[in-house]
Amino acid sequence: MNKKVIIIGAGAAGTMAGIFSAGQGDRVYIYEKNPKIGRKLYISGKGRCNLTNNCDINTFIANTVTNGRFLYSALIRFSPQDTISFFESHGLHLKTERGNRVFPVSDRSSDVIDTLFFTAKKSGCVFVNKNVDDIITENGSIKGIIADGEAIECDKLIVACGGLSYPLTGSTGDGYRFAKKAGHTIVTPKPSLVPLETIEKPDYSARGLLLKNVSVTFTDTKKKKKLYSSLGEIQLMSYGVSGALTLSASSYMREMESGRYRIQIDLKPALDREKLDKRILREISENPRQDCRRLLRSMLPGELVTDFIKASGIDGDKPCCEMSRADRIKIAEVMKSYTLTVKGFRPIEEAIVTSGGVSVREIDPKTMQSKLCKGLYFAGEVMDIDCLTGGFNIQAAFSTAVLAAEG
Repeated sequence: MNKKVIIIGAGAAGTMAGIFSAGQGDRVYIYEKNPKIGRKLYISGKGRCNLTNNCDINTFIANTVTNGRFLYSALIRFSPQDTISFFESHGLHLKTERGNRVFPVSDRSSDVIDTLFFTAKKSGCVFVNKNVDDIITENGSIKGIIADGEAIECDKLIVACGGLSYPLTGSTGDGYRFAKKAGHTIVTPKPSLVPLETIEKPDYSARGLLLKNVSVTFTDTKKKKKLYSSLGEIQLMSYGVSGALTLSASSYMREMESGRYRIQIDLKPALDREKLDKRILREISENPRQDCRRLLRSMLPGELVTDFIKASGIDGDKPCCEMSRADRIKIAEVMKSYTLTVKGFRPIEEAIVTSGGVSVREIDPKTMQSKLCKGLYFAGEVMDIDCLTGGFNIQAAFSTAVLAAEG
């Protein structure tokens, strides 16, 4: 007799689990409290949906911040290349961009969602727009769920309802509550891939400024250790910083304390200090009567000049011809190491993913089945797994979903 499978959550993990469950003959019911599926997928990749990263398994695990080895079996079973083949075989054309990030050619996340939805429907999955209130267990086994007050039996339950990030998409921590009822340990959820608040607040003119092609280094001053360094973009915000580099670096900040983490931005990574000093001297010789403020405007985004003057301590009204060598050294020093101090994370509701969740020690990595409750499976962000940006988190959802479906 075919199993009756209930899946909680119709996001990346839940819908993919439904497709593969139905593909092996199971009767599948996917419960989703939102009127539409894939709400979080819809906003991912700035609306373009970076659905995987076209890399090998070792590279993938290296980009997994928490419990990467746990994903090994899942990635062997359903790799990034399998994800690409899956979508293209169902009519969605994909492209690979910088950093091996994979997007639909259309640049529309809705096309990814439609592919999942119609494939699931065609496979026989039934979508149920109801809120799951609770799960039913008996003698260490799953027996069913309670949805909108009604008890529904099942042979197998897959919890794929996400973590706590972006609660408006439906990720409100319900999965943790269900897992706790089955006896699972919940690793305290923390924001990951999240903007950072800084002690130094950008001037009004610099808020929203996107600094491109800069080199940024994030340091743990307590351990005197470099956490993360890369070339790319960082965005100044009213509260601090955001942007791709910030989001990735936040994943490594495991013990947040105000003032502990430092951000150093090299605004001129293509120039060493000697070449930078020659560039400053050339600007001075060409316009000796201009003031320092105008000099800086010729070398930096205008919106940043006020903050730069404050950070360097130079007199912005001083004529360039009166600048001392010490002034030039200070300008070059701040250009090569514009420093901000982290105050804390932005709220977990603003995080792209949640770090923490159901302890993977209590889940079989080869099947995604609970070690504590027979018939209970997990997929996606509800588990204590989080990766860097670049399509890794969505791929982890797909890979664990396939194992949970076949488990």
